[in-house]
Amino acid sequence: MFSQNNVRRLVYLLVLSIALVLAGGFLAWWTQTSGGSITIQDVRFTGTNGTQMSALLYIPPGVTAENKAPGILAVHGYINSRETQAGFAIEFARRGYVVLALDQTGHGYSDPPAFANGFGGPDGLRYLRSLDIVDTNNIGLEGHSMGGWTILAAAIGAPDDYRSMVLEGSSTGAPFAADGTATWPRNVAMVFSEWDEFSSLMWGVDTPPQMVDTDKLKTLFDTTESVEIGRLYGSIADGTARQLYMPRGTHPNDHISTEAIGNAIEWMQLTLEGGNGLAPSDQTWYWKEIGTFIALIGGILFIFPAGALLLQSNLFKDLQAPLPTSKGATGMAWWVAAALTIAIPALSFFWLQNNGNQWLPASAFFPQTITTGIMVWAVGNGLITLVLFLVWHFTSAQKAGATKESYGVSLNLRVILKSLALAVCVIFGVYMLLAISDWMFKTDFRLWVVALKPMNFLQFHIMLAYLIPFTLYFLVASTAINGQLRQANADGSPVPLWRAMLANAALMAGGIVILLIIQYSVLMSGNPLPLGEPLLTIVAIQFVPLLAVVAFILTYFFRKTGRIYVGAFICALFITWYIVAGQAIQFAM
Repeated sequence: MFSQNNVRRLVYLLVLSIALVLAGGFLAWWTQTSGGSITIQDVRFTGTNGTQMSALLYIPPGVTAENKAPGILAVHGYINSRETQAGFAIEFARRGYVVLALDQTGHGYSDPPAFANGFGGPDGLRYLRSLDIVDTNNIGLEGHSMGGWTILAAAIGAPDDYRSMVLEGSSTGAPFAADGTATWPRNVAMVFSEWDEFSSLMWGVDTPPQMVDTDKLKTLFDTTESVEIGRLYGSIADGTARQLYMPRGTHPNDHISTEAIGNAIEWMQLTLEGGNGLAPSDQTWYWKEIGTFIALIGGILFIFPAGALLLQSNLFKDLQAPLPTSKGATGMAWWVAAALTIAIPALSFFWLQNNGNQWLPASAFFPQTITTGIMVWAVGNGLITLVLFLVWHFTSAQKAGATKESYGVSLNLRVILKSLALAVCVIFGVYMLLAISDWMFKTDFRLWVVALKPMNFLQFHIMLAYLIPFTLYFLVASTAINGQLRQANADGSPVPLWRAMLANAALMAGGIVILLIIQYSVLMSGNPLPLGEPLLTIVAIQFVPLLAVVAFILTYFFRKTGRIYVGAFICALFITWYIVAGQAIQFAM
């Protein structure tokens, strides 16, 4: 049982977590609305074949049907959502442009499947032009990565309905889009970062700087010479203007780059009439990113005091059990187990995910390709870990007196079900905080590529399908780090909680950190990714903080309950929700 002082501290921590959510959400709202002057609307509209489309509409102050403003369609890339374009949308709106930040088909809250109907681009442009507050003679298109193909699809479908476009980390001639020429598309700015991971896919070159000599880019720029970065080619008036920007950064870095966002602003100001002329360097979007990051910290922090306080309630207090005596590996055996724990997730990351998509193609049961790949990776790691754990247990630990109780494993169904109920209560609390933030501030919890979004009914249904496999993984992971890898002092007493949490975070996330260091140290030295796999490399970035958070939760609740279940169930619910809500749906539901 906790002392009264400990309970008081938990209450303070709970209040702090809620305060962080509210303060972060308010800062994000204040930034994205420029102090409340810009109106942001969550809009839904019907697209091709009855597809329900989702977007955020940014309306600058003073814009009405009598005082129209230029419009910009802004589109995110693959496995992102409308909020990912916030940096661009905020800055365009601050300059007097009406902005429609679209969810592509099968992404965010737009109906599946992904890739359908020109990714939703033609529908998005049509809706933007239907607004009576938009000057339809001054429409700009901006898209990042696959969002670039989305706006190209819109330009193909309505070649006279836009004036200029910005392709961020994208290209012409990609699937579902036409090759660029000297006259099509109209007034194109190409923003392609110096270390963009997708130079081979987009331009057929090993590294981005080599794209200036490709026939594909030369044809677009109507030149036989190497394309010069920063030089204006063609004529804005004739619609043949072209300019290449190459900011320093990576593909996902375009979202949080003042340089890349500034390039897009500059091009729209050059090619669209209207707006207030605010300098491209005058940017405030990053305060929104800071705000949503503060809210994300608050949402995650909430898990710990909320769970601990629930353990003090009459309903759940019997889940508290003494911490079992450590029977974990010691000496060289511990170091071997630690090395394998670090290495296996990294070594299997690409192989299991790629093969998982072949073994389990998108279906009505598992309709998200990336989520299925991650699930196969998690389950595969769980099976490998379980086999190695059992070998260690039966050849070594059992002889030293270890039992399943030593690892916090209980077969008591009542304990398991009550642990699940507690986990549901905790995650429901986090979800309510997020829902309130979404309602009050039109924001989610995020930092860069790490984003926690509310789910719609379809995503909740999908989450339930993926939940069981992820739960099995977290049960095994909790057993391994809190059983085999649990460290103790020389006298057998447990090491401090903070030390155990940090050590387990290093064990769970360390392999992905090493993988990313290998990939990006080579890429940033001017060479292609040594292991290839640009998409999954970007996906891996978010697993560094996610696996660290998982380690914190598993360790903390093992200490509080003496068992693996509460932490494992919280992680399963949280991570499955996180992944499903942020992924594309490839199967028509």
